[in-house]
Formats: sequence, C-alpha cells, structure tokens
Amino acid sequence: MLNAVELSVFVSRCSAICDEMGNTLRASAFSPNIKDRLDFSCALFDAEGKMLAQAAHVPVHLGSMAFAMQGVLANTVFAEGDELIWNDPFVGGTHLPDVTLVRPIFIEKNLLGFVANRAHHARIGADTPGSMPLSTHLDEEGLLIAPSWLQKNGERDEAMMAWLTSKLGADTAADLAAQSSANRIGVTRLGALIDSLSVPQFIDAVRQLNGYGRTMAKAGVREIPNGCYTFVDQMDSDGQGSPASQIQLTVTVSDEHVCVDFSGTCGSVPGNINCPLTVTAAAVFYSVFCLLPPGTPACAGAFEVIEIKAEVGALVHAQRPSATAAGNVETSMRIVDCMFGALAKALPEQIPAASQGTMNNVAMGEVDRWDYYETLGGGTGAGPSGSGISGVQSHMTNTLNTPIEVMESNFPIEVLCYRVRRGSGGAGLHRGGDGLERSYRFLSPTEVTLITERRHSAPWGLAGGDEGATGLNLLDDVVLPDKAQLRVEVNQVLTILTPGGGGWGAA
Repeated sequence: MLNAVELSVFVSRCSAICDEMGNTLRASAFSPNIKDRLDFSCALFDAEGKMLAQAAHVPVHLGSMAFAMQGVLANTVFAEGDELIWNDPFVGGTHLPDVTLVRPIFIEKNLLGFVANRAHHARIGADTPGSMPLSTHLDEEGLLIAPSWLQKNGERDEAMMAWLTSKLGADTAADLAAQSSANRIGVTRLGALIDSLSVPQFIDAVRQLNGYGRTMAKAGVREIPNGCYTFVDQMDSDGQGSPASQIQLTVTVSDEHVCVDFSGTCGSVPGNINCPLTVTAAAVFYSVFCLLPPGTPACAGAFEVIEIKAEVGALVHAQRPSATAAGNVETSMRIVDCMFGALAKALPEQIPAASQGTMNNVAMGEVDRWDYYETLGGGTGAGPSGSGISGVQSHMTNTLNTPIEVMESNFPIEVLCYRVRRGSGGAGLHRGGDGLERSYRFLSPTEVTLITERRHSAPWGLAGGDEGATGLNLLDDVVLPDKAQLRVEVNQVLTILTPGGGGWGAA
C-alpha cells in the first residue's frame, strides 16, 4: 500500500515514461509532421488495456485510446516481444493517417501492461498528397491496417514491413520504425519501475491510482450544478454539397456522474466529417477533464464518471465504410464547442467563449514525389478571467506549427506571410484571441487539399461578447470553399486566414 507521497511519485514516474517515449519518437522520426509539429501521443495501459498514464500530447489521440484500447486488446493474445499495429477508425482508431503501435510488458511471463503511441503520417496511401482527401468512402482515404503483428516474439514481421514500405514509401516506414523505438524505451522504463516496486506492489499501485483518479473526478463533477444542459451547433459543410450538419448534445449532471447524450444530432453524411465513436469520446473526455481539479490523473478510474450516448449511424457514431478523415480533426472540435456551450449554462463564470473551432487542415504535394500536411492555429475564446490567446492550437490538437525554415528546406514552397490576423478576435469585456494569416507561394505544380471549418458559422461569444471572425481561404484573390481539392501552378499563392475566438462579456 503506497502512502500519499509514494502514490504521487508513482504517478509522476508513469507520466515521465510517456514523456521519454515522446522524446525518443521525436528524435528518431524522419518527417516534419512528427519531429517538428509533434503530431503524436504516448500512453501506458494496464494489463486489461485501461489507461494508466499519458503525456501532455494530442487530446484526440489520447482520449480515443483511453476509450477504445481495452476493446482492441481484449481479442488479442500477446507474447513477450510482440508489437501490434493498426489504423482502422472503426477498431479503436481515429482516421487512417493516425497509426497506433502497442507493445506488451511481461515480468516473469506475467502480462502487466502495455505501452502505446499513435502518430499522424502525411503519406498513408491516399491518391491525393498529404492523405487528407475530400473522400466519400473509407477506402479512398488510404491504406487500411487492421490490427496486425509488426513484431512477433521479438522478431520483426518482414513481410508486413515490406508490404507497408511498398504501399507507403520508405519515409513512412522510417517513421513507423521510430514509433517502434519509442515503444521499446517505454517497455524498458516501465519494467524498471515495476522492478523497483515488485509486481504485487505495482498492481496495487495501479489500483490505488484508479481509485484516486475516480475520487478526484467525482469531486470535480460535484462542483457542476445538477441539471440538463443542451446546446446545438453545426458543421459548415461535408465537402460534398450536403446541408450544414447539426450536432446537438445534452449534458446531464447528476451528483458524481456526467451523461452526454447526442440525441438530435444528424446522421452520417456523404463527406468525410463523420466521426467514429472513439473520436467523439475523446472530445467529451477532454471537455469534462478541463473542469476537474488540477492534478487529476488521466487514468481509467477518472473516466468512469462519464457516460456517452449516441445513436448508431449518427454523425458522431459513424459506421463502416463512412469516410472519417475530417471527423477526427474538424468534427471533434465542434463537439468541444457544443460541450462548452452546454456547460456554460451550468457554469457561466467558468466557461470561455468558442475558440476557432477548426484545425485548418492544409495537405499538399506531388504524387510519388512529396507529401506535406499541417494544421494552423487561431484564436481561443475569451473567458470570465481574461482575453483569449492569439495564434495557437486549441482543444483537440496540441501540435506545433512547422517552422518556415523546415518547410522551405524540404518542399518547393515559399512562405510569404505568417502573422497574427489582428482584430479577428471577438470584441467584449474580454476580447477573443486573434487568428493567423499564412501565405504559401508554390515553386512547382502542386496538389492541395483544404479541410477547414468556421468559414460560415462564426465562433460564438458568451455573456454578451461578440463572435470571432470567420476564417477565409484564398488562391491568389479568389475565395475558396471551406473544403477544396485543387491543383495550383507555379507562383500561385494560397492564403489561409484562420478564425478568431469569441469575446466574453459586454464591452
């Protein structure tokens, strides 16, 4: 039985293992998408596949793993030295570019846990560079990897690796090898932690950790007034001409329990904004965790206070073979907006206005030559305690920008402008954060895909604050749709102006 100090040290040591896994992945990765943008996440799980610890990486990765890992691993028999790989959005994944690697840890032939990481790959086999197409079917989005062995009994499956390399190229294969290296570090460090405690004490520490997380989460939920709180928002488009898609949710708080019911949300759509339930859960988990006491561990015990209800086949509970590329990056952001919009009715003095509500996805390249993908920051919503932040990633993404020097040294692109979009945040007693402006001049013919939101519906303000400015996509001086797939020629200029955050309070 650990005392309070020992339990705190245990929590920190587990989190530090995830941090070291992330550092290893970043240091050994090939692509700017991983080593510069940090579009990856690392976590630890117990022997049942329940989350034990995570690093402060990407919420949409981590929440989805916390929700789905137990189900994925329950049907798999592991041996020491095995490593599982998959990206299937309907088997615990998010969208095809996010590839997950999981490795078990055995002590004296006893399975005690798992280490895992998930990373976004700009080349995952789609016909369009950047592997974020305006798809209508899962098969159009790239290579589907069902849960498969990348390594078995400590030996790499050469046939699997050869297949992945032939389909995805050497660069993606190198990044997968980096992910595997990160997992090896995780197994080594977790093994050392278990040895320092003994197996029985480690198992008991995990039990205590979950109990502590459950207690902290219940205490946080008790601070939310009991009641039912409903909010409705919408997606700009699905990229295929469908009407704006409605997302409606009702948050019911009952003492120490939170139920999020998506009744009223529209059904799946032809475009790729459909959201697997794993991604929906990640957005809900993130939103609730923002209200829990500081230091609440992101462990399975803490997640137990949250229940999610969504009709099978709804936009937020999409089924195979729905296209999902943008559900992970755009619909997840709108779910967070709806969660905070509902919770603002319960906690008006704590919840901020809407942030930019999009990741501003830009994918580009030339088939069989180069692939690039990035997301762009914008403004965050102002809140009761102060103004929003300008030009940052928010909510479901925690990635960095790609340095201009890295882009220009790796790809035939010249960045003409990268600055804060002054005045785009909503006015109010506290002003919303401003968005960004980023312009690319192309030095060779390039295929470009844009998947953006909040180009029509603005980020809303609260308590009398004004809306933030909507975003704008331009090719030279021509306005582009919120979702577009196009070919640009030499010297054409693509400009992305990202949304500002909503204001809070009457000015």
